[in-house]
This record gives sequence, C-alpha cells and structure tokens, in this order.
Amino acid sequence: MANRTRVLIAGAGVGGLALAQALRAGGVDVAVYERDRTPQIRNQGYRIHIDHDGNTALRACLPPEVLDVVRDSSGDANDLVGMYTAQREPVSVQEFPDIPATEITHVDRNAFRRCLLTGLADTVHFGRTVTGYRTTVDGRVRVEFAEGGSDEGDLLVGAEGIGSPVRRQLVPHAVVRDTGLRCLYGRLVLTPETVPLVPTEISRGFCWYGGGTGCGAGIAPMRFRTRQPDGAADYLMTTFVATRERLGVPDETLFALSSRELLEVCLDATADWHPTLRALFAASDPEAYFPITIRAAERVDPWPTGPVTLLGDAGHAMPPTGGVGANTALRDAATLSGELLAAVRAGAPLPDAVAAYEKVMLPRGFDTVDGSLRMADAMFA
Repeated sequence: MANRTRVLIAGAGVGGLALAQALRAGGVDVAVYERDRTPQIRNQGYRIHIDHDGNTALRACLPPEVLDVVRDSSGDANDLVGMYTAQREPVSVQEFPDIPATEITHVDRNAFRRCLLTGLADTVHFGRTVTGYRTTVDGRVRVEFAEGGSDEGDLLVGAEGIGSPVRRQLVPHAVVRDTGLRCLYGRLVLTPETVPLVPTEISRGFCWYGGGTGCGAGIAPMRFRTRQPDGAADYLMTTFVATRERLGVPDETLFALSSRELLEVCLDATADWHPTLRALFAASDPEAYFPITIRAAERVDPWPTGPVTLLGDAGHAMPPTGGVGANTALRDAATLSGELLAAVRAGAPLPDAVAAYEKVMLPRGFDTVDGSLRMADAMFA
C-alpha cells in the first residue's frame, strides 16, 4: 500500500527528520535532502527546549528505539524557568518539581540531530540543495538540486527553515520580517574550574536576565543525561539579545566580527550587571560566539492545496523568545505524518490529507508566532 506513496522532504532539521522517522516507520518511501554536507549543524544555536507538546510529538513520530536514543542523550531534567533583573533579583520564577523521568526538557542541537538520524542512513542525503520544484502533468512534484539532478515524488515538504526556497516558490508573497533583535550565542564548557561559577538558579534551568529596555541574556545548562556524544562536553548556553539600537553595532560590522570580538561586545554590554553573570560571560569559550538575526513570519492566508506543503520555520518562522520553535516543528511533523499515514492506509487522496494538515498547521503556527512576539515584548520592555 504505502510503497506507492513517495514523500520528498527538503531539510534535515528537527521537523524534517521527525517527519521522516514517522513516515518511514509507517512504510512510506521517503527521501530527505539537506544542503549541509555533514550532520554537523551550522551556527543556529546550542540548546533546544522541549516542552510537553514536543514530548507528545516525539512519542508520536519516533519508533521506541529512536526515542530511547534521544532521551538518553538529552539533558538532565530541569525544574526551573525564571526571569530576573540584571542584578539577579527575581521577577517571575516557575518551578516544576514533579517532572517524570521519561520527560525530555532540553537537548543539545547537534546531539538531537544525530539521534534523529538513527536508522535513516539511506533516507537522508547530505550536500543536496533543493532550489525549486515543478508540478508534473500527472500531479506529482519534481525537485531540482543546485548540485545538479532531480527527484520526483507524490508530495514535497519544505522543512528547510526560515530561508526556505520551497516557501518562496509556493507562497511568494509571504513575509518574514526582521524584529530588530540580534542574538549573540555563546557557550561556557562546564569543568571543575567553571562549575563553581554557576549560580543555583541557572543550574536548575533556563534563566532570563533583563538588562533594561532593549536587552537581556538567556543562560541555561546542558548536562547530558546518560549518553554523551563523541567530543561533546556539558556546558552552559549563553545568549545575549539586544535591539540594534541598544547593541550599538551596525549589522555590517556585527556580522563581520570574530567570535572573540563578539564576546567583547557581550562583556561591554553587561559591564554593570551582577558580578556572577559577568563572570560567566568572562569564562565562556571565546571561540564559540556567533550572531543571528531574529525574524518572525507575518500571517499568510491559506494557499491552494497541492503536492507541496510547508513545515516548521519554513511555514511560520518564529523568534526564539517563546522557546517553542522546535516544539512547533515537531507538532507539525506529528500532525502531517498522522494525516498522511491515515490517508495511505485508507487509500484516500493525498491532497485531502495535506489540506487537513494545513488547516491545523497554519493557525496553530501563527498563533504561536504571536505568543513568541508577546513574550519578546515582555522580555525587552
């Protein structure tokens, strides 16, 4: 039955790989094409928060043995999310004392991707960049690669993130706007020398320190649970986020700075912060800093359903301020795989399954974008 259905996925990120796992487990022929040449991620971040919805989606998408691998390489469960002033005065602190041992609260981005690749060696093709597609006369879809060649399937899923070429072709009028925020990602490796620098609240979970109007820092631990990837070490993720005006560095300069120079920007911007926080930035890895532009998608009306759809940030790019980007991509993967597998088993038309998915994905995704933007207002007010 399912062997007659072939799904092409552009992008081997969180959502694309979760979808591939679910479809492959259901017997669907899947091919994933990823522009990265290796599983090593580009500069996108370090630690990913996984919430209850994300856990539910992972259970729906992943075979049990793959879910076990993900859980084993996730971080020790965190039980706190807090907002503080730059002087470490508490503003809003939530504690979660009864987290089940099976619940995943956060993962390392690189380790997560490697775990999601489990069993997909013949499914995921690295170094293959989808540049566009065309619909064939029989209603299928053919993709073209920047490196040459093409492939054809019954459905193409654009899951290649915020710069999605598939989205640009499918919904050319869609707008992804610059929020005006810039994030400087960094990392502090946890060693016997640096562990004593970590204050209690950060050791328990994600903490946001507001530095006044227009800037703040998010700091959180990543301590691997039982399975530590080769070459990986426990660390703190550090992020310094500020408006362009507060940062005082034009983009053409900021994105040309070296990692060490970006660390100096963080140290200068936090000069009057609590000494404990200053010490964390000062002890962080000077080679681990990189900048990103924080963007958000504007709402778009539903498009005519066809053999192409979108997933995750390709469909509804959101700022990281809500901590739900990856979770929303996972929910998309669970919803889409559920609709597709049900259609395949029933012999129902694939476009009907895609339409049912998009009816859920679009409002849910953009409602989540709105929530993340409201969170940004609260964090930077």
